[in-house]
Amino acid sequence: MDENEYGMITDEEVKDIREALENSTLATAAEKIQDYFNQLDHTTLNIAITGESGSGKSTFVNAFRGIPNDDEINGAPTGVVETTMDAKSYPHPKYPNVQLWDLPGIGTPNFKADTYLQDVKFERYDFFIIIASERFKSSNVQLALEIQEMKKSFYFVRSKIDNDIRAEKQKKTFDRDKTLETIRDDCIKGLQKQGLTSPTVFLISSFELGCYDFPLLEETMEKELPMHKRHVFLLSLPNMSQKIIEKKKAALQADIWKMAVLSGTIAAIPIPGLSVAVDVTILVKQISRYYLAFGLDEDSLRNLSSRTGVTLKDLKSDLKSLLNKEITADVVIKLLTKAAGGGLMALEYLVSNIPVFGSLAAGGISFGTTRYMLNSCLNELAEDSHSVLMKAFGTSV
Repeated sequence: MDENEYGMITDEEVKDIREALENSTLATAAEKIQDYFNQLDHTTLNIAITGESGSGKSTFVNAFRGIPNDDEINGAPTGVVETTMDAKSYPHPKYPNVQLWDLPGIGTPNFKADTYLQDVKFERYDFFIIIASERFKSSNVQLALEIQEMKKSFYFVRSKIDNDIRAEKQKKTFDRDKTLETIRDDCIKGLQKQGLTSPTVFLISSFELGCYDFPLLEETMEKELPMHKRHVFLLSLPNMSQKIIEKKKAALQADIWKMAVLSGTIAAIPIPGLSVAVDVTILVKQISRYYLAFGLDEDSLRNLSSRTGVTLKDLKSDLKSLLNKEITADVVIKLLTKAAGGGLMALEYLVSNIPVFGSLAAGGISFGTTRYMLNSCLNELAEDSHSVLMKAFGTSV
């Protein structure tokens, strides 16, 4: 896959780092790479979920974050009546800089349609998802037009599609594709009658995110986000299809060479133990990122078990990577020793003491080892994530 496909490495970044390596020092290049990762760590994403009362906003908020509806501590409260009285943020459990805002239903007593955006402080949101469980109403269209005027993106989501399919299945003439096409066309025609040109409607079930139009919605939102926000958005997505897992893998893989450059930079400094200590720190941090992104941590697996009905034991039954037991400095050191051979770390220090050439050689050894280790661990954990997906849903979706 092309590393630039997901906007993880821009041409400008590559140019800056290359110039630093060619014209300045390794330390300058390393500083630029550190700045890049610091920017990623502090990138925020605020997603507004709005619509009519009872349309399934809170259920969508929970599903996106991988939280069961009955989680009283972390979940957005759901119910058959309007449960959202104020705009409330729900941070992603693994990526707290990603916040989904459950907004009060349009037209509720405290939030009139004509002042809705001002009341919910529209300026803080990156984009809006407008949800309806039946036909979209005039208040939805009015809101969309105001959002459009303010140069923000919005997406129409027709929710509770699983209910419609279940009801239609009772008919002898049931045709799944035809039913979905009829619902979509009805929504689009309704929006067009109210003045919207070329509207797009995504059909979604919050209880079956991997089905229907959620993958298409995800791709659309991702493409329309600014480049620096795509990374955090992609990693925060629920792992409900093999395509999502592969996209996450590609995004994480795009950063490996940068971490390897950092490792090689430190290895060129002849201080006993420094390179190994830094390599281990880099590896523990990055492998932990992979682990969370692929939803292999205990909390994510328990939530998945709760949502799918598959036992935690069954979800874990095909996990093969040793990293699923723990990710610690001791484990990483053992993996480094096994991958590189016990004498390679000592060799790296010895050659680093040779003026000029030795430093370059030590940096090259460390660069290669870190790159190999991260790629290997990433592949292992991506495969385990696929195994969990198959256990949970019986398919790659």
